[in-house]
Amino acid sequence: MAAQTRGKSVAEPPASSGPMAAAKDRIAAIDIGSNSVRLVVAQVLPSGGYRVLDEERENTRLAAALIETGRLAPEAEEATLVALRHFMSITEGYGTKQVRAIATSAVRDASNGTQFCARVQQELGLKVEVITSGEEARLAYLSVARAFDVAGRQIAVADIGGGSTEIVLASSGMIDEVYATRLGAVRVTEECGLADKVSERQLAEAERFIDRQLKKHARKVPFVPSMLYGTGGTFMAMAAMIMARDGQEGQPMWGYRVQLAEVHHLMLDLAQMSLERRRKVTGLNPQRADIIVAGVLVIERVMRHLHVNVVQVHTRGVRDGMLLTMIKQPSGRSVSTDDRRSAVEQFAKACGTDLRHARQVARIASRLLDQLAEPLGIAAEDREVIEQAAILANVGYLINFKQHHKHSYHLILNSELAGFERRELKLLANVARYHRGSPPKQKHEGFADLDPKDQERAARLAAILRLAFALDRTHQQQVSEIECRVVNGRVDIAVSAKGDAAVDIWAARRKVDLFEKVFRKQVVITAKAS
Repeated sequence: MAAQTRGKSVAEPPASSGPMAAAKDRIAAIDIGSNSVRLVVAQVLPSGGYRVLDEERENTRLAAALIETGRLAPEAEEATLVALRHFMSITEGYGTKQVRAIATSAVRDASNGTQFCARVQQELGLKVEVITSGEEARLAYLSVARAFDVAGRQIAVADIGGGSTEIVLASSGMIDEVYATRLGAVRVTEECGLADKVSERQLAEAERFIDRQLKKHARKVPFVPSMLYGTGGTFMAMAAMIMARDGQEGQPMWGYRVQLAEVHHLMLDLAQMSLERRRKVTGLNPQRADIIVAGVLVIERVMRHLHVNVVQVHTRGVRDGMLLTMIKQPSGRSVSTDDRRSAVEQFAKACGTDLRHARQVARIASRLLDQLAEPLGIAAEDREVIEQAAILANVGYLINFKQHHKHSYHLILNSELAGFERRELKLLANVARYHRGSPPKQKHEGFADLDPKDQERAARLAAILRLAFALDRTHQQQVSEIECRVVNGRVDIAVSAKGDAAVDIWAARRKVDLFEKVFRKQVVITAKAS
């Protein structure tokens, strides 16, 4: 899809195309953010897209007192409730069949956030879903991936809100990393005192503050993105100011590209202005004048952290992602095992996995598990898990070889595979992650996130999966059958082959450590005489 190049304007792509749908297919998304509350009403189209019918926003500064008090301020709560009441009236006027409301950083972090959501439901009948920063990031990425051609590219998406900034790294359309930081425009403004004219010392301290947060929460990135896409009001405000300066005021800003040097110079110019003068800058909403220095500074430091020189502005984001997920919500029918298997194989194929090798590993793993389940106390339902992990374990090659097992973990965790609950994806990602490399450890963040029962399951299944991968070390599918026996505290594995499986057996003997540690039994692998 074409995007705007420097100095030129192009029209934003339509949300979708197709004939007008019936009124019963109208939906609405409400985003309760730290700085503003936004509404979008849309009509679902037969094509599977939507057409925007109405939009509204209200700056309520819900996070205004959060840093100082840890709570949502009463006046901000009241302003937000008034805005939501107006929004609900608008949705009723359009006859929407479904309204989804989410709350992000401010409500998520506030000690009285739960009480606020309960009050909204009681007074307005509106259920507010407090989403995690990771879910917020995925919604923004979904919107970007739909609007731009990201196939075969390594990209980053940054979504800057009032209370937080989320960064997504994706390769060939697959999410690899999601970084959540507390670097929202409102939060940084209050933490660093950037609301009015900013001195050089204040600016330097703010840069150090942001850089520390990025180093803490956005650890060393696995690749340098070919493009950074920016979503959220801060990116749009930045683009509007630069476009106005260049005589393009009022032109469409979707896809507008801004160089790092331009971001830096704009930030310096804004920092030297008084708050009153900033309110008069062409292209900048006066209500955003006090938080714009912090917002643009976050953009600059994120670009430097990711080593990218260009940011491309996306005028949609989280609300667009919300609408897309609402349209694609399942019909309520149960998802079969075949559906899940198909989803797993499609995802693996999209990541460039060698499916012939993966299927052989899955076959060997399932044979091992079937024969060892009863004597070693492994649940029969774990057969499906280990087969899925075998198919997905090498999807991390999409990012790079050296740490591919770790990238496999992130890709699976962020895949949102059809038919899988979040807990299932966590387990699956951990089994795949430990098919090679170091054994599971409590200090590993992903493993520590599992409950004790799933930690044990992950370690046991990973131990079996390591043997299965080793038994196709040559990628030649030489192993035809396996016979296992557990006797006298020992596991005997006899391998039948249709060709020379000497290297595969040699590799398997080198991969028994985790199995012997987890199951506390010696493993003996032999070639069965033909």
